[in-house]
Amino acid sequence: MADPTIQTFCCHLPNKDDPSYKILFEFNSETYNYVVLVSSFIGILGAIYQILPREEIYPTHRWVYFPTTRGRQIIVCLALADLMASAGVFVRSMLWINYKDLQPSADNTASTLFCALTSAWTQYFYGVTWCWTFCYAVDVRRVLQGKECRFAVYHTIAWLVPAFLTTTGLSILYIPDAKCHGLGSKTFGRILPNYFATFLPILIVMIVNPILYHSATNQARDAVSLGLSQYTRRERNVVDAVRLKFLAINVAFYVCWLPNIVNGFLLWTLWFDLPRTVVLVLWYIMAFTNPLQALFNSIVYRKWGKFSRERIYLPCRSQVESHATSSDSPSGAALAAYFRTPGSSTNPQLQANVKDNTEDEDRELGADSERTPLLMRRRGTGEACGPVSINNGSESNPRLISESQ
Repeated sequence: MADPTIQTFCCHLPNKDDPSYKILFEFNSETYNYVVLVSSFIGILGAIYQILPREEIYPTHRWVYFPTTRGRQIIVCLALADLMASAGVFVRSMLWINYKDLQPSADNTASTLFCALTSAWTQYFYGVTWCWTFCYAVDVRRVLQGKECRFAVYHTIAWLVPAFLTTTGLSILYIPDAKCHGLGSKTFGRILPNYFATFLPILIVMIVNPILYHSATNQARDAVSLGLSQYTRRERNVVDAVRLKFLAINVAFYVCWLPNIVNGFLLWTLWFDLPRTVVLVLWYIMAFTNPLQALFNSIVYRKWGKFSRERIYLPCRSQVESHATSSDSPSGAALAAYFRTPGSSTNPQLQANVKDNTEDEDRELGADSERTPLLMRRRGTGEACGPVSINNGSESNPRLISESQ
């Protein structure tokens, strides 16, 4: 789990009988560490599943709404950070179970150093996941505004901001002597900055992301209704699917990290009168839900909707199956033409059968020009990291459907 409480456990623990100190030794228990092992192992599997390459199954005679490449890159970065964080928690608990000397004690500097380093590793990569979660919401908002991607900015926020917060919080906590207990009034000065460094990103995501997703849902509704000049049951289903996905993303984040916020509030308001049972229950909930963020993310960030599917990419899959998927439909050749992106390779036989259309022919088929708004461009003319939409040109009134990032 990523929580300032377990990071204070890494400090040199005083040999006192005060319940406020004795409760910290619960982190030594095998029961607690076994719970962490199970949840972190499941989280590792969820992160690996999310990182595996995907191939997307696009529908024919439909528009596909929302970017694919752009959203997929953010999701992979998020899953990679989840994987590293879960792996750090897994290794730490495994070693604590098998090597008791690595558990922090009052006079063991090596065990304190190991605990501090693994806590920094876990804290940093979970901080990265919080920042990527925030960047994903920002990017969804930018997509629906028709704006270009800003991956350089996203990477700067996601990798550097957690590094600064983790370094600052843990440096104040551990330097110079890794003693953060029993210092009287100075104790709060050593511990409080790390609490801010941990909980501030979580609170920002909990407060700002629902606002961004609510605005994005409204923009999606406007894009569907104005783009097609109608708002029927089909369009309403599109917007409902978008709203449901955004709600699931927010709920998953709250389930994973709200116990940490409640725990921090209780510790700072009732430190000298701790409800021991309540705190222990919260710690076990945190030990279970924090690493499971990777599993939840693999569920809520998948593609939603019956018209939008994806599957794990298998290099050994028969090329015949792939060819059938692209050419069995009445307008398979035209669809393949719109799938071709600038600078990408295409099947030579298929490309030989597809001629370059003139501008008038493109307009007749519904293809895009440079003047087409970015949000509504098709794959053939969209920017490399911009929104992607597909139309095979066979319908006079194409329908817009939702494809999750």
